[in-house]
Amino acid sequence: MAKTMRKRFYKIVTVDEEGGVWRVLLDGMQVRTPGKLRLTLPSKVLAERVAGEWDAQTDRINPSVMPLTRLVNVAIEQTPDRRDDLIAEARRYAETDLISYRAPQPRILKERQSAAWDRWQAWAAEQGVEFITTEDLQAVVQPERSLIAVENFARSLDDIQLTLFVHLIAVYGSVVLALAVMKGALNGEAAFDISRVDAIYQIELWGEDEEQADITAALRAETRILSGILEIL
Repeated sequence: MAKTMRKRFYKIVTVDEEGGVWRVLLDGMQVRTPGKLRLTLPSKVLAERVAGEWDAQTDRINPSVMPLTRLVNVAIEQTPDRRDDLIAEARRYAETDLISYRAPQPRILKERQSAAWDRWQAWAAEQGVEFITTEDLQAVVQPERSLIAVENFARSLDDIQLTLFVHLIAVYGSVVLALAVMKGALNGEAAFDISRVDAIYQIELWGEDEEQADITAALRAETRILSGILEIL
């Protein structure tokens, strides 16, 4: 049975600064994570965006439409103790990056993949993340120096950034696309579309049901919101 959404219990949402960090306040009380930790943010702008999610709730609090709050909750509660695991997860994705695996046929799909992915493969190589491509089903072994470069980049991120990086990797199926978004070379929505070359081709062949289309649209919008905080982190 789905968990019942909590009734909105507050009237006014505000932000303030305390001890060098920013807080979201509900009727003057600081928001806490599900694990009861204090939810603190590194900037006023980010605090205002999180506060906006709380203020947008109506009769019930719906976490599914609060992506920034969810991201920050994870970054506060889980990421500090799981940094090594998340860095290892980024490396595992890099070993099987989406853009490394190309279709041997049909020609139209091969051409679409090349048009969408070659540019970002080359860009990543300039960042020290050079991946080998293949048309075989068997996994290709990527250069160790590239995998180490991914690890080093992930390790350089703070907890919120690392949480976002690994989330974007999972959404796109690609370290390369997530890296481009994190470095400001590509926006989140564009990366989402680039990651869906194969899916779009299959939809053209077989169609897409309405429910799945709604899920995809919601995920695309959520990715835009989440990647939008990079400019203020």
